[in-house]
Amino acid sequence: MSPVDPALSPAITRRLTGVVPANMHLDVHWRPIGTAREAAKLAKRDLSPSLMIAWCISRVMLKHPAFRSTVQADGRIVEQIDFDLGVAVALEGDRLATAAIHQANRLDWPAFVAAYAAAVARTRAGKVEEVQTSLILTSLGAFGIEQAIPIVVPPSMGTLFVGKAHMRMMGDQGVVSPVEVVTLSLTFDHRVVNGVGAAAFMHDVKVQIEGFVLPG
Repeated sequence: MSPVDPALSPAITRRLTGVVPANMHLDVHWRPIGTAREAAKLAKRDLSPSLMIAWCISRVMLKHPAFRSTVQADGRIVEQIDFDLGVAVALEGDRLATAAIHQANRLDWPAFVAAYAAAVARTRAGKVEEVQTSLILTSLGAFGIEQAIPIVVPPSMGTLFVGKAHMRMMGDQGVVSPVEVVTLSLTFDHRVVNGVGAAAFMHDVKVQIEGFVLPG
């Protein structure tokens, strides 16, 4: 038998001590993102759904101080004025790294698009940095995964998982019909925010996604 390295490094595992995780799910209509994606393709612009969702999340973080906070090694919770947004990137050998969009709050749409692409490219090339992101966006939609419960790794206070778009029967004013949705799954550190605050954040993310239009 040969020893096998753990999926999570000991350094990450140690950070999990003290986290008080809680999780909630919310279905969000996918049509606005799907429509924007098709419009981008027609315009020959490489704008992924993950990029669009990351933009929506960064706008909502501006309104919710808890979600732009980090948890320090000594347990202190520090609210960031200028915050970074993390994007989980899969590497070879079942490894994960976080691409950091630095000072996401200061970026307009063109700058955000450029920063997102550069951060993901650097990370995929193996240039992994020690990140201080408040929130991490992750997705396994490419593998057909509709729902998952992510973990929280400090200093981040939360991880937001976006599943594969799928059809779900939903009611609207007494009429039930199939709607294409994605399921958002937020795991957050309960030391930083309570359920009501997390639900308010999720609601605002839903509003942003369902109202998304490609910025001019």
